[in-house]
Amino acid sequence: MQFSESWLRSMVNPTMTSDELSHTLTMSGLEVEEVEPVAPPFSHVVVGKVLELSRHPNADRLNVCQVDVGTGTLLNIVCGAPNVRAGMKVVCAMAGAVLPPGTDGLPFEIKVGQLRGVESQGMLCSAKELRLSDDHGGLIDLPDDAPAGQNFRDYYQLNDLKFTIKLTPNKADCLSVLGVAREVSALTGTPLKVPAFKKVGITSSEILPVKISAPDLCGRFSGRIIRGLNAKAATPEWMKRRLERSGQRSISALVDISNYVMLERGQPTHVFDLAKIHGGLDVRWGRPGETLKLLNGNNVDIDTWVGVIADDQAIESLAGIMGGDATAVSLETQDIYLEAAFWLPSAMQGRARRYNFSTDAAHRFERGVDFAATVESIERITALLVEICGQGDATQVGPVDDQVVNLPARTPVSLRTARASKVIGVPFTDGQIADIFSRLGLPFTQQPGLFEVTPPSFRFDMEIEEDLIEEIARVFGFENIPALPPVAASAMRIAPEHKRSLFTIRRQFADADYQEVINFSFVDEAWERDFANNLNPIKLRNPIASQMGVMRSTLIGSLVANVRYNLNRKANRIRVFEIGAVYTRDSSVPDGALSVAGYAQSKRFAALAYGPVADEQWGQPSRNVDYFDIKAELEALMLPTVPQFVPAQHPALHPGRSANIVVDGRVIGSIGELHPRLQQRYELPLPPVVFEVDVDVLQARSLPTYQEISRFPAVTRDLAVVVDQAVTAQALISAFAEEKRSNPICNVLQAIVLFDEYRGAGLPSGQKSLAFRFTLQDTQSTLQDEKVDAAMAELILSVNKKHGAKLRT
Repeated sequence: MQFSESWLRSMVNPTMTSDELSHTLTMSGLEVEEVEPVAPPFSHVVVGKVLELSRHPNADRLNVCQVDVGTGTLLNIVCGAPNVRAGMKVVCAMAGAVLPPGTDGLPFEIKVGQLRGVESQGMLCSAKELRLSDDHGGLIDLPDDAPAGQNFRDYYQLNDLKFTIKLTPNKADCLSVLGVAREVSALTGTPLKVPAFKKVGITSSEILPVKISAPDLCGRFSGRIIRGLNAKAATPEWMKRRLERSGQRSISALVDISNYVMLERGQPTHVFDLAKIHGGLDVRWGRPGETLKLLNGNNVDIDTWVGVIADDQAIESLAGIMGGDATAVSLETQDIYLEAAFWLPSAMQGRARRYNFSTDAAHRFERGVDFAATVESIERITALLVEICGQGDATQVGPVDDQVVNLPARTPVSLRTARASKVIGVPFTDGQIADIFSRLGLPFTQQPGLFEVTPPSFRFDMEIEEDLIEEIARVFGFENIPALPPVAASAMRIAPEHKRSLFTIRRQFADADYQEVINFSFVDEAWERDFANNLNPIKLRNPIASQMGVMRSTLIGSLVANVRYNLNRKANRIRVFEIGAVYTRDSSVPDGALSVAGYAQSKRFAALAYGPVADEQWGQPSRNVDYFDIKAELEALMLPTVPQFVPAQHPALHPGRSANIVVDGRVIGSIGELHPRLQQRYELPLPPVVFEVDVDVLQARSLPTYQEISRFPAVTRDLAVVVDQAVTAQALISAFAEEKRSNPICNVLQAIVLFDEYRGAGLPSGQKSLAFRFTLQDTQSTLQDEKVDAAMAELILSVNKKHGAKLRT
């Protein structure tokens, strides 16, 4: 938002300097990005009048001018401007004037000199020579009433400043000079002077038929017909200056007046050429296949997501964005239809950006404009149009056709005085808050300690109590809020002994030669099908990329992508792990501070190994990593918890080289080689080995308990049993462990190790031999053979009953 300081001070003029005004605005949340002069410094430049003009005797393109600069003595000035003429009011730089630097960066000083043999006592200036614009077409042509001899900086108000304000999206009410003036009045207590105007009398009963077919697009539509205007009338210099200092280029009187009122009051309007409208207007949503040529020359395609204003034959305007070229006003326009509407912000947001451009109107409408001021804005424009472009009795003004169909409800917002004091950190009284609301123009009702504030029609940023607290803090002054450190009881908190931190787990696995990776939780939908067999993933409404459209339910796909990335960069040995959240549907999850109803967000730990077990070296032969390598690293990570590995099927893992990881009868994850189908699809020369487990199991840690150390020697016994090939070694070990827990005779068993597996000659078909080494030890006495034999017999009997194991002979 850009405007001139003089324009702002015409509405509210606090007794403060420009710097103080800038600081006040910034500290209230209206950040002043830049304050710059409207013109560079120059001196001895005055208003002059060309009294006489004659040809230069020695140059065809030069003229000798006699210029009155109010000193009583005429100046003889040689000028080559094509538009110089006798009687013209000009800008004259007298001898001794210092003009702004040119392209060489040096100031330009005016001196008395000779031009082709004729003395020149000054220079007549163009706008470019004074660095007011880039227009070098001729001299600045001042109005006839410009007083000769007056300092040009004073006459043209060049000691003015341009303010550029960076507004946050919620401060749409300040997208006008009146809105900023309203804020300054509230902040400083200076009275607000709203620009006054006299309503133009109605001299015609003509009304253009308008139908609002889309009340969800347009909440209010106001318009009137005005006939007999002079579109060629010149825009007043004061209006041009204000427009230019607000970043607007002067186009024509009809367009300039519309832009001026938008900047002044914040209400975008549109002027249609009435002669180009066929029948009435229909405010509706677009239809597929429709097109429109805009004022900027672009042709755009229309669909049902965009609002339009159409007549009986074609679309005439993109609603709230830009008018169409077909009904644009020109210098030949005599009759117009003046429109001011309230377009619902929800129906405007994103529409202009869809066509890769933005307009001042769309910028305001998508944030919300004052829906109660459309008629008043039309009256203001009408007054200016009649004053500037009117032709006396030939100008006919019709009544305002105001249709109100769908205006936003103004729901009161409650504010507690105690709550405001607590949030801001400053004690407020009811009287202070009432004064702030009154200065802001906020209607309210009051009870002791409680306010009910009804947002005015120009405020769309007041919905909850915190919004009102923000207003109090802004007007009170952020710099007046003391910077106090928070006061709270502090105490050392001891980390629970039964839980490991994620940092400990990360460090331990990094010590095992793995590197941590951090991947997006957004993944390709194909990954969910391949690695989790998830045909109904949780989809994102606004994905940042097409290949990141769903939430992951497994970490495996991300790790495989990391492998491919490293392989493409010639890395042949890869060890990576990740700790991250996965997302699944779960109707049992309630809504809470850290949860979303219906969605589980559990943390997982996943690791992947690819390539050789170790870098190439002389100390050991090279071999590729296999299932048992990564299984050993997982077991070391989980100590002292001893997991079980049960063969199982997993959509991402090799059907014969994968298992579920089980702890206390609960499946906590999976481990195995990547499925050959996925290895081929993702172009991996070797099969990676991967596991994925729940983090909470890794963090759980049993507390150490004291066990007496035996002073007596241990006894070892080897035992080989024959079982069906379908029976796993884990199943036998689990049976031995269960027997130790349940049978007092076997409580001397200390350790079990599988040291051999045999299949082949000497064994029945479909069977195998598993050899175990048992370590037995008693803490009270030396074990005798009879006790050892009894324990071994019970162990053999146990696996025989449960798995049909027979002692190998």
